[in-house]
Amino acid sequence: MNLLTLLLQSETDGAMLAITVVGVLILLFTFFYYVPIGLWITAQFSGIQISPLTLVSMRIRRVNPRLIVDSLIMSHKAGIKLASDQLEAHFLAGGNVLQVVRALISADKANIALDFKQATAIDLAGRNVFEAVQTSVNPRVIETPPVAAVAHDGIQLIVKARVTVKTNISKLVGGAGEATIIARVGEGIVTSIGSAKSHKEVIENPDTISKLVLSKGLDAGSAFEILSIDIADVDVGENIGAKLQIEQANADLKVADAKAEERRAMAVALEQEMKAKAADSRAKVIDAEAEIPKAIAEALRNGSLAVMDYYKLQNMQSDTDMRNSIAGKDTSKSQ
Repeated sequence: MNLLTLLLQSETDGAMLAITVVGVLILLFTFFYYVPIGLWITAQFSGIQISPLTLVSMRIRRVNPRLIVDSLIMSHKAGIKLASDQLEAHFLAGGNVLQVVRALISADKANIALDFKQATAIDLAGRNVFEAVQTSVNPRVIETPPVAAVAHDGIQLIVKARVTVKTNISKLVGGAGEATIIARVGEGIVTSIGSAKSHKEVIENPDTISKLVLSKGLDAGSAFEILSIDIADVDVGENIGAKLQIEQANADLKVADAKAEERRAMAVALEQEMKAKAADSRAKVIDAEAEIPKAIAEALRNGSLAVMDYYKLQNMQSDTDMRNSIAGKDTSKSQ
């Protein structure tokens, strides 16, 4: 009985010990999570004056204290003074703290005017501020897609250009982007080729395109500054002028055919109308001739026409027919 009691008591003591150990571990984990002593020691040895209470408050505000401390150490070593409140505010606003700090360091080393407020504004605007600073130091080359344009002589030219740009930090927020630069350069190329009298002039002196496009100030209101525009390739395309002339000639031919068909249809209609009128006239003449015997008979009945006059009229008609017959024979003989 005593042995059983001792066993039960030992098991109870073991369980209590295990619970105690687990509780202590949880307390230690919670303590070191909210009070990052190791991070505070790192900050102190790096010359960053930050209190443990500040690190605890960062945990409570759901701010990553390691990110803030690492950013402060980077900026401090680079000679840039930043406060933890500034970095926390930018982090809570959804910005990329590490990228902003790296951009400030790069701008400072390259003697580019960029302050913390401007850098955070660029970052919150959705632009890569660190890449923008790098592009300001090392200009980037943008290749335009093939741009087709037609010279005065009707020959099409297809041009590819390389645009060297660097970021304009002061206009990065609210300025036009890369797509606008490409569109403006393409428009300038089309205008330049379109003003050339011959495509040969453009092929012989492609730098005229670059000079004309650069003179237009295409980078106005954009986030980039155009340093140079180089024509990479010029290809001869179709003879657009001749093609348009052929299409115009075909169109004129179709119009002429349509007008001729219209005139033919009108002529056929007029001919049919004249035939109808002639047939109507003949019908009226036949009807009139059919009334002549009736009129003569009526005149004989009522005495308006004497019998001798009727015979004279018949003799005159016979004489006329004979003369016409003789005249017809003589005419054929003379021919």
